[in-house]
Order: sequence, then C-alpha cells, then structure tokens
Amino acid sequence: MNKLEEILNKFTPKDKSFLITVLQEVQGVYGYLPVEVLEEVGKYFKVSLSEIYGVVTFYAQFTFTPHGKHTIKTCQGTACHVKNSPMILQAIQDELNIKPGETTPDMKWTLETVACLGTCFLAPVVMIDEQYFGKLTQNRIKTILKSFKDESK
Repeated sequence: MNKLEEILNKFTPKDKSFLITVLQEVQGVYGYLPVEVLEEVGKYFKVSLSEIYGVVTFYAQFTFTPHGKHTIKTCQGTACHVKNSPMILQAIQDELNIKPGETTPDMKWTLETVACLGTCFLAPVVMIDEQYFGKLTQNRIKTILKSFKDESK
C-alpha cells in the first residue's frame, strides 16, 4: 500500500474532485484497479465504494482485472465489420487462444473489442497498445502478432 499512499499524498486537500485523476494514477501503477485499493481510496476521499464503482464503470479506460503486457483492441464498427473484422478477431483468438475480455495465462496479451477506433479509412483495424494496424488480413494480423512475440525474446 506504500504506492497508494504516495499517490494519495499528492492530492490534498482530500477533495473528491481528484477521484478520476487518482484512479488513473492507481491504474497506471497497478495495471488495474484492485478492490482493496479502491476501498482505501474511498476511505481517503470519504466516498462510498458504490460511488467509486459508478465512476469506474462509466469510463472505458478503467479495468478491474489485470491486463497483459500488450492490449489488442479490435474495431467492430460498421466500416471494419463490412471489411471482415470478425475474421480478423477470429484469427487473433485462434493465434492467442483467448476470447475478448480475456488475458493470456502468461500475461502477455489482453484482447478487447471496441465499437470504433475512429480510423475507418484503415478498416479493418486493430490497435495494439498505442499503435494502429490497418487494412488487415488474417495472415497479416498473425505476422504482426508474431513480430510482437519475437520482440519480447
């Protein structure tokens, strides 16, 4: 909890208007929002756990589960769907042996689906960490995933 104390001590007075910023920092340190940490944040700001859950579940950036080293966001928007994004998603699932919302057992990959990445001109597109990969085919996404696997050796 020393990490949490360091974060909280930066936010005085204990004004709950800092809640989102604190949650972002906590997630940056822990990689997700552990319940026991949220309880401590609630005590610090004198807000209920249900109020914190309301904030966390409203914003897509927050997660209650640990993510892998790399997060893959697969666009399922209309433009991507028309250009075969379901087949790209299936290729990723087959390659990593996980489904959307899951993380590989080795904690290297987390797979998510999103409604839109805002890059329709690249359809079908995925985002790995902060990098976009567009105009994908099943073979190309497998090659991209392999390049990330090779890079971590």
